[in-house]
Amino acid sequence: MNVWSKMLTALRGGANEVGEAVVDSQALRILDQEIRDSDVELRKSKEALAEIMAKQKLASDKVNKSAASIAEYEQYALKALDAGNETLAKEVAEKIANLEVEQASEREQAEGFAASVAQLRKAVTQAEGNIKRLKQQVDTVKATESVQKAQMAVAQRYGGSQAKLQTAVESLERIKQKQAERAAKMEASAELAATSAPDDSLEAKLRAAGIKADNASADSVLARLKDKSKA
Repeated sequence: MNVWSKMLTALRGGANEVGEAVVDSQALRILDQEIRDSDVELRKSKEALAEIMAKQKLASDKVNKSAASIAEYEQYALKALDAGNETLAKEVAEKIANLEVEQASEREQAEGFAASVAQLRKAVTQAEGNIKRLKQQVDTVKATESVQKAQMAVAQRYGGSQAKLQTAVESLERIKQKQAERAAKMEASAELAATSAPDDSLEAKLRAAGIKADNASADSVLARLKDKSKA
């Protein structure tokens, strides 16, 4: 296979895939239309069945009417024979023969209509069952489609909320991290301040313990002045 043939095959394959995708996306709409078309054909079949049933009834009525006529003329023939009028009886017999021929034709026609009615009844019943099952399946598919769409919507909303929640958690963690860093810096600054003037800290501790007097206290100044006055 040369390059152009391969390219043509690839294009046909791509077109087929696109066509299948379009059909799949419109599957429910296509099914609904097919069901409507089937309903139309079923209605036409029922109308045809009604027409054939009407013709069958007319044909059966003709058969019954012919049978009644035959029975009537048979009585006439018998009466002619009883009267000794064989010529008239033969003429009546010819009439009966013609009626029997007509009756046979009408019976055959009626039987043909009856066979057609039986076949068409069976076909209509099967079609009704098939359409009913198809409608049930389509309803099930539609219900499943609705449920799945709802589930997808919930999943998408849940996914979005989860993403937002994750973002909020990450922001909270960053805030905590910054607070911890600030606290560590403040603690480090305090430690640095304490270590930068150890003597001042020690002096403060001694004065606080009462071990060392404050140089700038009033008592120390007054004591010093008294010592000077005595001298």
